[in-house]
Formats: sequence, structure tokens, C-alpha cells
Amino acid sequence: MAVKISIVEDDAPTRQILASWVGRAKGFRCVSEHASAENALDNLPKEKPDIVLADINLPGMSGIECVRQLKPEMPGTQFVMLTVYEDADHIFNALAAGASGYLLKRTKRAGLLAALSDVQAGGSPMSSDVARKVVQSFQRLPSGAAETEHLTRREHEVLDLLARGYAFKEVADVLGISVTTVSTHIRRIYEKLHVHSRSQAVAACTQSARGDERWRTPPASALKR
Repeated sequence: MAVKISIVEDDAPTRQILASWVGRAKGFRCVSEHASAENALDNLPKEKPDIVLADINLPGMSGIECVRQLKPEMPGTQFVMLTVYEDADHIFNALAAGASGYLLKRTKRAGLLAALSDVQAGGSPMSSDVARKVVQSFQRLPSGAAETEHLTRREHEVLDLLARGYAFKEVADVLGISVTTVSTHIRRIYEKLHVHSRSQAVAACTQSARGDERWRTPPASALKR
């Protein structure tokens, strides 16, 4: 079954290019296009796309605020920002709002389609420049800013594998547990870290575990049961 994609972009030529890229790609289907956040708010809950590609700089309401309002109503939909902004404020505001990925508009077609596949598989795709800014920002935080000490060993193992880019099924295979059990661990991780997305949990883990060897997950081969 094709992955359903919706696009929220006010620039018509850009919107058409994105729709064409998605429409011509095997395994994807562009189900809707929206020129404003307000239009997306009215229609996306009814359209139920799997992934929403959203610009930030929209007329009226911003793309970030649009995601913030839609995510609680559409928890099963993944939101990926596609924007020209690469400053830390926009990046973290988008992730805090519920975005699962953050791509720059200079991303080429192959990179965009790979990112869509990644987010559908449970990943959190980011352009390399964006990922570097995320790491740098957390490296500047005070030690202990992320409270990961309350996680169990298994929860640390799950979170470490997520940080390496593993999809939920891959985490289950490596640890020898079911996907349902992985989901349960992830829900508990979110609760303990007070976060609401995989991106936020991974970022918290990256900052807190920097230089701490206690919870480093062994190679995948050593974890298989």
C-alpha cells in the first residue's frame, strides 16, 4: 500500500515540484496539497495522510504552529518540516511541536524520498547541517540537563538503538523482543524524559550520555538472543 503524503507549502511552483516528486515515486502517493496552515488544519484530519511535508514560513499561521495544533489530533501522522530555516530556534521549536524530521529545501529528490521512507519506518530524518546544529546545541547544555538516570538498562538499550537510526522492528529484532514491547518501552521513555517525540528523546539521550559509558549498547550481534 502506497504511503500517503500531504504537502503544506504556499509557493505554488515549489508545491508542484514536490507533488511531482512524490507522485512519480514508487510506494508513495500525494493525496493533497495545501497553500496555508489554516487550510491544512481544516482538511488534513479528514484526509489522514501518513506523512505531512510542511513549510515553516507560511502566510498567516506558521508551519510550526500548524504542526503543534495538528499533532494531538493526528498522532499517527508524521510531520516533516521542509524549510530554508536552519537556525537552532526554528529546529527545536519544530521538534518540540511534534515534528519527526527537519529537512532543508535544498534537499534533492533522492534525499527527500529517502527521508520519507526513513520517517515511515520510524526514523527521524534531518539534513546533515541540521543534525550538526542539534548535536552542537546539546553539547553546550549543562551536564545532567536530560534526566535519563531513571531509565532502565533495557530502556537505555532501546533508546540507544533509536539514536543509531534503527526502526522499531529492527530494535525488536536486535533485542529479541516484540514490536509491541518496543512500543511499550518507548512510551515509558517518553514519560520519564517528559518528551513527546522520538527526536526529542534521542536528543536528550545524546546530551545526557555524552562521555558516559555505563549504558552504551553493545554491538547488535551481542544483543541478539
